[in-house]
Amino acid sequence: MTTAQGDVALLQDPVAQELLGSRQPARLAYTWTDGTPRVVPIWFTWTGEEIVFGSPPRAPKLKALAANGASAVTIDDASAWPYKALLVRGYATVEFLDDICPEYAQAATRYFGSEQGNAWVSQLRGQPMARVALHPTWAAVLDFETRYPSALSL
Repeated sequence: MTTAQGDVALLQDPVAQELLGSRQPARLAYTWTDGTPRVVPIWFTWTGEEIVFGSPPRAPKLKALAANGASAVTIDDASAWPYKALLVRGYATVEFLDDICPEYAQAATRYFGSEQGNAWVSQLRGQPMARVALHPTWAAVLDFETRYPSALSL
């Protein structure tokens, strides 16, 4: 039996796991303090329970996420057919740290490779960082082979 779109169990789907471990940036969507939508591309790490982002502590998105943590993420790979996409909705929390967020260091290594990732992170050591953690409450997988957008579903 196929797991229904919306069930967070889809985060264990092979397509979701591939995208969660990929070097594709996440696109984090949230609501700005004036009620308008925003989307930013951002590095991420999947911990198995939450999608985590590191951010400079003065980044404007942190004020908006602290006021309203309802947010969404998409991670997709449209480099070759069939396209794949993971859609996640949830609630983000913000924690301010005195040093690099460990998940940010993991993301730097994944995106840049070990040597360059470690060099990047070493430049930032000792500086404060915010840890943004999205706790999934809804998930969908589109693989255009077995799971299609609802508008295309037969």
